[in-house]
Amino acid sequence: MGAHAVSSLETLVRRAPLSVSPEAAVREVLRRMCVEDAAEAVVVAPVTGRPLGILTQRDVVERVALSGESLDAPVAGVMTGGIVALPRTAGVHDARLLLARHRLRRLVMVDEVGRLLGVVSREDLYAVRGPRADDLIERIQSVRDETGLTSVARQVSVRAAALVDGGEQAGRAGEWIALLNDLIAQAAIDIAEAEFDLPMVPWCWLAFGSEGRLEQTLHTDQDNGLIFRAADEAESESLRARFLPFAQRVNALLDACGFSLCQGGIMAGNPCWCLSLSEWCGRFSDWMRSASAEDLLNATIFFDFRALVGDVALADSLRGWLLAAAADNALFLRFMAENALRSGPPLGRIRDFVVDRQSGRLDLKRDGTRPFVDAARIYALELGLTETATVERLRAAGAVLRWGEREIGALSEAFEFILQLRLRRQRAPGTPPNQVAPDELNELERAFLKESLRQARRLQDRLRGRYQL
Repeated sequence: MGAHAVSSLETLVRRAPLSVSPEAAVREVLRRMCVEDAAEAVVVAPVTGRPLGILTQRDVVERVALSGESLDAPVAGVMTGGIVALPRTAGVHDARLLLARHRLRRLVMVDEVGRLLGVVSREDLYAVRGPRADDLIERIQSVRDETGLTSVARQVSVRAAALVDGGEQAGRAGEWIALLNDLIAQAAIDIAEAEFDLPMVPWCWLAFGSEGRLEQTLHTDQDNGLIFRAADEAESESLRARFLPFAQRVNALLDACGFSLCQGGIMAGNPCWCLSLSEWCGRFSDWMRSASAEDLLNATIFFDFRALVGDVALADSLRGWLLAAAADNALFLRFMAENALRSGPPLGRIRDFVVDRQSGRLDLKRDGTRPFVDAARIYALELGLTETATVERLRAAGAVLRWGEREIGALSEAFEFILQLRLRRQRAPGTPPNQVAPDELNELERAFLKESLRQARRLQDRLRGRYQL
C-alpha cells in the first residue's frame, strides 16, 4: 500500500516564477533567465500582476535570433500570449486533462484575483502521473471519427489491463485510467458536437459516480448528465429537445468504446438527466427534502458529480448551491448517514471474514470500498468540501475535524488496497468482478484485507458517533 498521488496543483510549484514587465528588453529578460536558471519568464501587467504571456529560451532563438529581431525590443512583442491559467485550488487531474486536450507545455497558476503565483510545466505534471501515456494521448487527440475512437479505446483498455497485471499501485493506475478515459469521452463529445447544431447557450457534460470521483475500474458503465442554462421552464423544454439527440449520440459512441449503457438510465441522453441549472437544483432539493431512504440510496452517485466538457462555471454554480443546501439540512445528512450504516464491513467475530455461504466470497465493492465512499461523501456535504475523490475527501475532512495524520493515512491506504484488490480480481479469469474468496489470498493479503476492513469499520464508527446512530 502506497501513498496517494499528488492532487493539488499548488504543491507542484517548486520555486517562485520569474516575472517581467511587458516593456522589459528581451536581452535583459534572457540575462535574468540565465542568472536565475529559469526555463521561462512570465510577462505580467505592472499594476494588477496578472499574467499576459510567457517567453522561453526557445522562443528567443526562434522569434528573435533566427528572425533577425533586436534583442533590445520589448518582450511583449515576442512573448506567447493567450496563456492558460488555473486557480491555485485546481486539481492535478484537471491540469493534466487541460494540458493534454490543448497540447500545451505549461500552465500558469494564479491566486483568487488572477495574480501570478507560479508556473507548472508538462514535466512537472507528468512526473507525478505514474505510467507514461504520451503515445495514447496523441492517438486520442488525432481521432476524427467513430472508427478511430473505438480503435484507440481498445488500446487504452489493453494498456490499463497490463498496468493492473504489472502490479501498479491503485491510486496511480486509477489516475492514469481516468485521464485517458476523460480524453476518450471528450473526443466522443467533440465528434458528436460536430454532427449537431447545438444551441448557443452555456452547457456542460457531467460525470457521476466512480467517474466523477476519478475511481473508475476496468469494468465500468456510463453515469453522466448534461447541464445547461435556461431563462425559464419553457426555454428549458426547448433546449432539452435540441440537446437530447446530441447527448444520445455521445452515449452511443461511449458504448461503442466499451463504456456500456447504464442499466438504470443515468445518462445525458435520458430527459431526466438533461436539465437546466435550476432544474438540477430542484432535483437535488427534492432528494434532500422528501425522498425516501431507498430513493436517496439510489441517488447517491449524483452527489459525486464532476465537470468534464463545456462551461465549468455551470457545474461550479450547482456545486456551490448543493453544498450550501446540504450543510443547512441536518435531517438529510442524517438520512444519508443511516443509509451508509445499513451494513458494515464483512468481519466476523469468530472467523476473520463473513462470506457468502454458497460461493465463499465477499463483495469488494459493496462491502469494501463503499463504506469509505459513502462516509467521505457525507463529510464532504456536511463540511462544504469541493473535492469529489474519496481519498481527497477523507483528507480534507480529517484536516477540518483534526483527525491524526496517522489515522488519515491509514484510511487512505486501506481504501486504496481494497481498490487495488478489486482491479486485480477484475483481471482474474472465471470470477465475478469485485468478488474475492479470502481463502484464495495469501497470508499477507488476507491480513491487509482484514485491517483495511477494520479501518472501514472505524470510519463508520466515527460517522455513527457524529450522527448518534
